[in-house]
Amino acid sequence: MCDISPFRALRPVPTFAEKVAAPPYDVLNSEEARAQASGNPYSFLHVTKPEIDLPTNVHAYSRIVYEKAGENIRAMQDQGVLMREEEPCYYIYRLTMDGRMQTGLVCVSSVDDYEQGVIKKHEFTRPEKEQDRINHIAISGAQTGNVFLAYPQVADMDALVDAWTAAHAPVYDFTAADGIGHAIWIVNEPEAVNRITSIFQEQVPFTYIADGHHRAASAAKVRAALPEAERSGASHFLTTLFPADQLRIMDYNRVVIDLNGYDQTSFLAALEADFHVSVQPGAVKPAQLHQFGMYLAGQWYLLESREGTYTTDPIGILDVSILSDNLLDKLLGIKDQRTDKRIDFVGGIRGLGELERRVDSGEMAVAFALHPVTIQQLFDIADSGNVMPPKSTWFEPKLRDGLLTHLIKE
Repeated sequence: MCDISPFRALRPVPTFAEKVAAPPYDVLNSEEARAQASGNPYSFLHVTKPEIDLPTNVHAYSRIVYEKAGENIRAMQDQGVLMREEEPCYYIYRLTMDGRMQTGLVCVSSVDDYEQGVIKKHEFTRPEKEQDRINHIAISGAQTGNVFLAYPQVADMDALVDAWTAAHAPVYDFTAADGIGHAIWIVNEPEAVNRITSIFQEQVPFTYIADGHHRAASAAKVRAALPEAERSGASHFLTTLFPADQLRIMDYNRVVIDLNGYDQTSFLAALEADFHVSVQPGAVKPAQLHQFGMYLAGQWYLLESREGTYTTDPIGILDVSILSDNLLDKLLGIKDQRTDKRIDFVGGIRGLGELERRVDSGEMAVAFALHPVTIQQLFDIADSGNVMPPKSTWFEPKLRDGLLTHLIKE
């Protein structure tokens, strides 16, 4: 069963919360982060993307960058922008997007649970991204990035969350510039804290990483690298747990630089072996599994998988696997999507217009729109011990960095 704990969050003084809250570090590049934080010295991007405060010729993975992160955290504490909770608490975090709400529990989860498979994963990690997070945590002394976990719905937990949010005012409640609402409640009454811990110990056998595989893996490796006497603060890592029935997975689409030697006519002909191909009058957002939208030379096509072109096992039946096996690998020669520089990934939040833009600009030759993976498919794959192809899931809305941070060193 799941070992979660309350913790003493480092968090903004309420009057600064909206200014501090920042998009997750991995959805912005350095240039975008620099622009977004411009004129806002309180943005948590100064901590999660600290290269924005250094000369542009400094490499983003240099030690000085991670040292700057720690320096900026301490400065924000000294300035009274960030405060440390006096006692360990749980936190309830509600996200609202387009009128739809999802409400999760912010806590720290056990590194032992991660290493022993109680926290299940469905993706491989990339070494360079993992090392970046290891350095950021170890040198700054803080886990600033939240690991987004899902768990099967538990009625007792739903009831507790509903009762607490109805009876108490949130400490933060604002709508960010992107239209996403963020509200956080502090759960600090001992009876409620103990009840939450018991629910997860007794009723939740596993949790599943929805987003944050690199953050979780890095937290485990940071603990392993510390001397025994210093490991207690790093024995748990920052997580937010959402009941699965509230989650929304969006499509995660692909763009490819070239057609691997095919011209448009021969490529379309080659597709017919594994797909029914039809010309469409406008942008194609797949309506069901095993359908794909394709944008090529200013034209949208609907691709529908032919029978017999995929297996029914948890991995083979995924649309990301069907596209990978029957098109990206077979026709375009992309063997490893994690390392091949000819492919890029576009989160569904950016819309199909972004696929058109990337192709029409000449940057990319072809784009593919996918149907989203379901949460049950994610659970099935994690339960089977398998992993999905890279960039299979895109969750929206996303948690903001900076509202709740876990310090591994006092």
